[in-house]
Amino acid sequence: MSLFANRMRSPFPGVLLAIIFAVVVRLTGSAAVWQPDLGHGSYQNPVLFADYSDPDVVRVGEDYWLTSSSFSHVPGLPVLHSRDLVNWTLVNHALPALRYVAGEPDHFAVPRHGAGVWAPAIRFHDGKFWIFFPDPDYGIYAVTATDPRGAWTPPVLVKSGKGLIDPCPLWEDDGKVYLIHGWAMSRAGKSNLVTLNELSADALHVTDGEGTVIIDENTSGRGLHTLEGPKFYKRGDTYWIFAPVDGVKPGTQAVYRAKNIRGPYEIRIVLAQGTTEINGPHQGGWVDTPAGENWFLHFQDRGPFGRVVHLEPMSWRSDGWPAMGTGVASGAEKGEPVLTYKKPAAKSDFVGAPATSDEFNDTTLGLQWQWQANPRPDFFSLTANPGSMRLSCLAAPSATSLYDAPNLLLQKFSAPTFTATTVLDFSGASHTGDEAGLMIFGYSYAWIGLRRTAEGLRLVQVANVDANKPKAEREVAALEAKPGKVFLRVAVDADAKCRFAYSSDGKSYMPLGDEFQATVARWVGAKVGLFAAGAPNSSSPGYADFDWFRLAP
Repeated sequence: MSLFANRMRSPFPGVLLAIIFAVVVRLTGSAAVWQPDLGHGSYQNPVLFADYSDPDVVRVGEDYWLTSSSFSHVPGLPVLHSRDLVNWTLVNHALPALRYVAGEPDHFAVPRHGAGVWAPAIRFHDGKFWIFFPDPDYGIYAVTATDPRGAWTPPVLVKSGKGLIDPCPLWEDDGKVYLIHGWAMSRAGKSNLVTLNELSADALHVTDGEGTVIIDENTSGRGLHTLEGPKFYKRGDTYWIFAPVDGVKPGTQAVYRAKNIRGPYEIRIVLAQGTTEINGPHQGGWVDTPAGENWFLHFQDRGPFGRVVHLEPMSWRSDGWPAMGTGVASGAEKGEPVLTYKKPAAKSDFVGAPATSDEFNDTTLGLQWQWQANPRPDFFSLTANPGSMRLSCLAAPSATSLYDAPNLLLQKFSAPTFTATTVLDFSGASHTGDEAGLMIFGYSYAWIGLRRTAEGLRLVQVANVDANKPKAEREVAALEAKPGKVFLRVAVDADAKCRFAYSSDGKSYMPLGDEFQATVARWVGAKVGLFAAGAPNSSSPGYADFDWFRLAP
């Protein structure tokens, strides 16, 4: 007998796909929904089809380490590892919680959409890994670790001030330490600048106050705008600043150079979209290999799919400037992004990608998951019902929207098309108004799941559609439901259109509700994941148990 009052024929894969996927997950722990390694010595871009915005990279020995912006999502500052710059795994977060704001430990107890951790830089110096990151409302911070997979130090405020963004350090051979950063017009009232500071010997404090502007595109006469994301290097006797200009989607990658650290700096545009479909290309970092190759990682803004990471070949021209992308082969000053290319030289034969699926068999939360704000202990449990994720039905800040709820358990979109499936046991729902399900989240959001009403349990599809800010939720479709587990699924296509479906047996899926257009959120792409919410003023909230969460191509 069906769990639901109505049934319709499934447009989704059935028994065969479920069996195959279950075997893959059981054997590998995850099924990669996007694989950049083409398996014959070549790769395809993006090498990270997920929202790792503003990436920076460093090599230590034969290992590469990458970090990116994380805004107010928790944990923050992801740390990724690779042995070949193509196959990446997510191994840690440098910020397990966001509690760096002096005197305000609860500042990130609620979502701060678009605020928090902006573009970071990762470096290795004197036996330690360093990440410098900005919070545009407070200043520039630094964290360190001897093992990037282990614990990172609490953040230290290096330079305070509003609008300081995109920091990057440089250690000189004489022991001096410098830091450059950009400016956010929204906070500082100025932008299109790069400022240089000298740091203390321990690299944790500025020693020259406001510092010195060394690049000013407002007065250069070059007509460039939105200079941001500078990365600082020294090669030979020349100082180099890699920085994008002219905006995220329409912009290009510029490189500046000077013989004196304070300038004057000359500029060349070295990478542009050209005839390709890779818009931007936007900020990233230069890295070399043990074999002496040079590569450049940057992001491309793909709207709801986020800011995905591309890998470009790079070389040094006879005139001393770098060539990137197709320019490496053609000799052009301004190269274009490549779609496929020969992999970097490496000893590793590992093929993999950041985890997505989760069987919830561990006692700690998988690294792929992030909360919308600092989590509380009552948000979830992986031990109350071993083998399941238990989410508490906590009251949302708004009675009409989940947009500002901190307890949404979400992860990045991770492929151009995919399906996400979970199974929900809602027998722990104890109050009218309790609800839980599978969610697509952005400025607009939608979910499919169960809701306890005064009339009984209902299967619903709900949407909150507003391109700029949240409005009241709308129940798109509803069915009467009986007690028991329900399988929930969302299929996301190449246009980020989402179709929701359900099943009583995990074999035959029935569509429910309307097609939903996923959208970006503040500076980030859409996310997919799980949630539970409940009525306010409940001293004993109900709960929802999710047996697993699986992504498939």
